[in-house]
Amino acid sequence: MQEGRAISFIYLFVLAYTILALVWWGVLLFNQSEQITRFEIQNLVLRTDSIAHPVEYHQELTRIQTTEERRSVMFFGEGLIFLAIILLGGFFVYRAIWKQMRLSQQQQNFMMAVTHELKSPIAAAKLNLETLRKHKLDEDKRLKLLDNTIRETNRLDQLCNNILLASQMESQRYQLFREDMDFSSLLENGVKEIQSRISTHTIQAHILPDVWVNGDKFMLQILLSNLVENAVKYAPRNTRIDVCLEECNNNLLKLKVTDEGPGIPADERERIFLKFYRIGNENTRKAKGSGLGLFLSRKIVQQHGGTIVVKDNIPAGASFEISWPVYSIQRV
Repeated sequence: MQEGRAISFIYLFVLAYTILALVWWGVLLFNQSEQITRFEIQNLVLRTDSIAHPVEYHQELTRIQTTEERRSVMFFGEGLIFLAIILLGGFFVYRAIWKQMRLSQQQQNFMMAVTHELKSPIAAAKLNLETLRKHKLDEDKRLKLLDNTIRETNRLDQLCNNILLASQMESQRYQLFREDMDFSSLLENGVKEIQSRISTHTIQAHILPDVWVNGDKFMLQILLSNLVENAVKYAPRNTRIDVCLEECNNNLLKLKVTDEGPGIPADERERIFLKFYRIGNENTRKAKGSGLGLFLSRKIVQQHGGTIVVKDNIPAGASFEISWPVYSIQRV
């Protein structure tokens, strides 16, 4: 952050110096033009008898004054053009620098987040396996450790999938494998599977039955998992997360994932879908994550012809709402 401030200060200083230099050269040109005009008038007075030849004197004086006005207009116009070019170029250069600094910061946050995300399940799985190897445990404890190990390896698998898919989507190398599927069953089974490995929150499903869609089953499963687990990260323990699928009156199929967390500020609701972006500081943030889940969610929704927005959940929390046009679905 300090490096970014230093770069911004240096850039603004150079830009201000360039503008001041342009203004200074403009002042010098106007002064030079006035000197030229005074010199020409003096010569006119010395070589012309204004009393004997008043018409010629006034014509020449008018020409000199007109020439000076044209020079002034030319200097002023060219100065404005150069100033506009400098400001426009400065704006684009600064925006590019700012984007690069922001991307660098986001990538740094991503590396820190991924490091934490990798170390935690690896350490837990290693501890569970060492416990199983060193101690003779009863069947219930052994199965519990094995379940915990599988749950941690699933976290690693999901993180790897998110990183791989983000890379493929950025390079537009991923092709959807579309098929007709029972979307209602996919959501119901997905909610049950997520609830089986998450004990800190209650996940309730309100699913419109017998809704079929043509889409990528794997990607839609990732979409549901990312949205629900994002809600789990930020919502307080023992609160409820609702997954709702309904058909609206405006010919839209709507999937909503709502939580009872702190919500998302209005000025952050577009940025949270950017790659690597996460609200807050990586060093002080308590919620885990890589900054890829919501980025992938928007990409998946867009590839399936839908839109995703974030709204306030009443009385508290956030509501992620995904809308598809009815023509892309079918009811059995």
